[in-house]
Amino acid sequence: MFWNRVSSFILANRVFILVVVFLSTLFMGYQASQVKLSYELAKILPVTDPEFQRYESFKAHFGQDGNVMVLGIESDSMYQLAFFKDWYALSQTIKRIDGIKDVVANASLYDIVRDDTAQTFRIVPLVPRPITTQAGVDSVRERIARLPFYRGLVQDSTGRAHLMAITFDQKELNTKNRIAIVRHVEAVADSFGRAHALTVRMSGMPYIRTEFTAKVSQEMGLFMGLAFLVTAVILFYFFRSMTVVLTALAVVAVGVIWATGYIVLLGYDITLLTGLIPPLIIVIGVPNVIFLLNRYHEELNRECSKVNALAIATSKVGETTFFANVTTSIGFFVFYFTASPLLLQFGLVASFGIMTTFVVSLVLIPVIFSYLPTPSPKMRAHLDRRQINGFLSWVDHVVHHRRAAIYLFIAFVTALSVLGALRINAIGYVVDDLPKNDPIYTDLKFIESRFKGVMPFEVSIDTKRAGRVLTPQTLTKIRLLEREVDTYAEFTRPLSLVEAVKFFYQSYRGGDPKYYALPGALELGRLAAFLPKQRPGATGGNTASNFKAYLDSTRRYTRVSFQMPDVGTVRTTQLLNELQPKIDSIFNIDRATGKRVAPDEQYDVRITGNSVVFTKGNDYLLENLAESTILAILLVSVILIILLRDIRLSLIAILPSVVPLIVTAGIMGLFDIHLKPSTILIFSIAFGISSDGTIYFITKYRDELRSGQLTINEAVSRTIRYTGLSMFYTAIILFAGFAIFTASTFQGTVALGILVSITLLMGMASNLILLPAFLLTVDQRRKKDEL
Repeated sequence: MFWNRVSSFILANRVFILVVVFLSTLFMGYQASQVKLSYELAKILPVTDPEFQRYESFKAHFGQDGNVMVLGIESDSMYQLAFFKDWYALSQTIKRIDGIKDVVANASLYDIVRDDTAQTFRIVPLVPRPITTQAGVDSVRERIARLPFYRGLVQDSTGRAHLMAITFDQKELNTKNRIAIVRHVEAVADSFGRAHALTVRMSGMPYIRTEFTAKVSQEMGLFMGLAFLVTAVILFYFFRSMTVVLTALAVVAVGVIWATGYIVLLGYDITLLTGLIPPLIIVIGVPNVIFLLNRYHEELNRECSKVNALAIATSKVGETTFFANVTTSIGFFVFYFTASPLLLQFGLVASFGIMTTFVVSLVLIPVIFSYLPTPSPKMRAHLDRRQINGFLSWVDHVVHHRRAAIYLFIAFVTALSVLGALRINAIGYVVDDLPKNDPIYTDLKFIESRFKGVMPFEVSIDTKRAGRVLTPQTLTKIRLLEREVDTYAEFTRPLSLVEAVKFFYQSYRGGDPKYYALPGALELGRLAAFLPKQRPGATGGNTASNFKAYLDSTRRYTRVSFQMPDVGTVRTTQLLNELQPKIDSIFNIDRATGKRVAPDEQYDVRITGNSVVFTKGNDYLLENLAESTILAILLVSVILIILLRDIRLSLIAILPSVVPLIVTAGIMGLFDIHLKPSTILIFSIAFGISSDGTIYFITKYRDELRSGQLTINEAVSRTIRYTGLSMFYTAIILFAGFAIFTASTFQGTVALGILVSITLLMGMASNLILLPAFLLTVDQRRKKDEL
């Protein structure tokens, strides 16, 4: 038999195996030491998705959106000399930080002045140098009030809340340097806040992403420590042996090293999901050790020698744990087929890590314990614990004599869970994984309440012809677009070429605010004579360089930028569905005839940006939830068919692992836990791990029947007695192991930990009670059919 040969090979080549494992782990350890955190936005959508490709095209033309960090304060003292001087000094200090491209605040704004002598416009700072008098501050305040371009951008309508927008250099946005830049900005901003006894609120995508990355890094170490601690405590309680504890932890530590090494070898970085893999490997890997040691101790109790006991344990448990780890890997590997880079990486690395940990456990446990003294009867006493054996005896009694009650209870719970599952809401927010009292969340809500929001919402415009952007026709259409979007309360004032043209026209007409408007075609031609003749962005100066972000060199592509609050994926989808047809109509429907313009006159105008990509990614994950879970169920069913050689019985055997998923969905609905990227993972992962119990039970049950000396009733009872103990130990380890994720600051990770823990505990009970009840019922019906 294959597994007997594997067992013999392991025990006959102990030194060779130790050397190979040591050297290969040394290599993987070196790879693991090179692991890096990901500083890019999470890539949820597949690279072939049209929305992803559209966003990548947008970034290729204009750079990445979401590159602005904002500081917000609330004070009545802004236009008092001392305060304004410090606010100006803060803006200048931040502007000098390497990696900062520009700073916009009411102390660092620009005005446009018409120069008739040179027949051009001059862009001049409102505050060219530190102001020394209150009259100077009052003058700046009056000049800002006459510049509608900045209305709502640097201060709110009450005049009490003030904003400083800090634009990051695109080259630093997705690198490790971003963290140092954000920390530097934080330090000087906090210093300003302390000096004036006020709170400086911080937000914007660079800040949010940096804080998320820092939390992921911190929590990875926290979860690793908790996983080792929890498993060590539970193992010691069960086995009362430090040798077992240290050996088990050493074995799973090797698995962790390999899993982390895979991240590097596959060219991936640590993300919010891949950061969970090391503690997951610890929690999932320990059951391999438990089953091997329990069977080893059982064989010793049957008077086997140490070598024979290890050989039998390795061959018998090797097959069981192989199929169990395959089913667990399936729960993760199905994410590979989503084509989502974020989930693909997580699923691939996790499944590789799980199977590697199985192999390491299978070879190291017998090798290590072959060198250790034979465990004493006292060390094997855990097999005869009165409480656990009493529980298993009760299970055996219920399964044989109370099956109707079992089915009635399961039917009631399942029906209640289905009703709860119907109440599940599928909605995600950019920062809803954070507690409501987290500074990131509270600062974002402060900014949203005063300035509407910081989430990018972009309209990308392809005019289809070079030079067409600055035509009166295109500018008029952009103005109509802005007016349409302005009817929605969620959006800030836009930033666009139209707004810039309005600013220039106001200056052209002497600075009167009433001329902050888009001029007619004739006036636009006169205005053009004063505009720089060189390509926008070729000259120095902040405003000139900013044209690059709104106009490409061919003047074919442009954008209109809005900001919005974190309104959630449901509302964002509603806005997209309403606005996209309206925008298309503005650009491509002839207002006179009501018909679509000729193809060569059409524009390609699409809504994109961080908010849109996040929403589409969330929707994509939801669409793949059912597919990945069904695929996992089908693949595990195939394994059960291979083991049982009975299709009907295999399909029945899968039900005990499906019921906990239905109950989990019910809990989510009843307790208003939303379906979102962090909680979508629960179902296929929990199913993959829960089905381990099915495999453990079925393989032992099959072995008992193979002897030919037992009835099905007796085989079920022996399986409950001998496999039930290991299943109980494993369930406690998995429950406590996943419960460590409740220590996370990310609410989605907390929900993942709680729900998977509950699901796995229910899975153990279901496989230990419902599965044998099914087996006995099927046998009973077969006997009736034979009569």
